[in-house]
Amino acid sequence: MFLRVAAMGSIAAFPVFAYAGGSDQAANADEIARLEQRAIRANPREQVYLYTELIHSWTEQAARELADGDSVQAKATLERINHYVGLIHRNLAHDAKRLKVAQELIHNTTYRLTSVLHLVSEDDRAAVVETLKQLDQVNVELLAQVFTH
Repeated sequence: MFLRVAAMGSIAAFPVFAYAGGSDQAANADEIARLEQRAIRANPREQVYLYTELIHSWTEQAARELADGDSVQAKATLERINHYVGLIHRNLAHDAKRLKVAQELIHNTTYRLTSVLHLVSEDDRAAVVETLKQLDQVNVELLAQVFTH
C-alpha cells in the first residue's frame, strides 16, 4: 500500500482534450466531457461515484497516452485524475451514495495504473507514483466510509 498523502488544495477545472489517434479517442473524449459535465451538475451525494467513473476513464486515457509515448499529455491527464481525487476527498462528507461501487472502481483503477507503472519511462514514473498515492488514499477513505455506513 502506498503512503498516505495530505489532501490536495483546489485545482482549477481542466479542459477536455481529444488527442490524435482516431475517432475512438475523440469519441472517448466526448464521452468523458459529458460525464464530467454530469458530475459537476450532480447532487453532492452522487458526485463521489461520478468522480470515480471520471477517474477510471482518465486512467484509461493516461495509459493509452503513456503507451503512445505522449508524456506531456499523460502528465496533464494524471493531473486531472489528482484533481478529481481531491474532489472525492471533499465530497465524502456529503453521505455519498454507491460508496461500495465507487470503492471497487477506485480499487480497479489503482490496479490498472499500477500495471502501467512498469511500462513508463523514468521521467514519467514520478507523476504516475504520485497519482497512485492519491488513488490509494481515496481508496482507504472510501473503504472507511463503506464500513461505517
